[in-house]
Amino acid sequence: MVTKYPHITKAFCDVESLKWSRIPVQGVEHKHSFVRDGEEKRTASVEVDGTQGKDKLVCKVTSGIQDLLVLKSSGSAFENFLRDEYTTLIPVSDRIFSTSVDLTYTFSLPALSFGTIDGLGDLDVEAQFNRVAASAKEVTLEVFAVDESASVQATLYKMATDIIRKNPSVGSVSYKLPNKHYIHGETDDRLLFFFAD
Repeated sequence: MVTKYPHITKAFCDVESLKWSRIPVQGVEHKHSFVRDGEEKRTASVEVDGTQGKDKLVCKVTSGIQDLLVLKSSGSAFENFLRDEYTTLIPVSDRIFSTSVDLTYTFSLPALSFGTIDGLGDLDVEAQFNRVAASAKEVTLEVFAVDESASVQATLYKMATDIIRKNPSVGSVSYKLPNKHYIHGETDDRLLFFFAD
């Protein structure tokens, strides 16, 4: 549209990809029946900018993961933080850490301009979108699992810096890691955890 119509100088496209798996029937994956495999979504947003001219299109690509629910039952703390008369948070040396990961990363593509919309396909040679997506998810899950987390913020920082270090085409990374609280209680013979969102 940007190259076709004179009055359009920018175009935007947002895509969500959901994970589906074939339904097993008597031990064999069914040919045409699927089940949603988790709540996570892979996302991509593309902005094509023709404000500098129809022959000098520039593309901005942002990708990510949304709604990736993770939990670890130990290896997370929040202590030694600044305290003042308004502090009500109790320091904790070991706690459950659960969150719904929302990750976005923007590709740094300043050298890539193209004359026609057909040139969009060439961006993948430089950016390696699928490889970066797999790397970003792997880094996120691995750091979450093995990091002896001093805080959610410290873990988030490690994840983001690892993604940038391992993927030269990524220029910036942003995470949202809201706490998903599990409050423990006890019965005579069991330890129970209650979800409180």
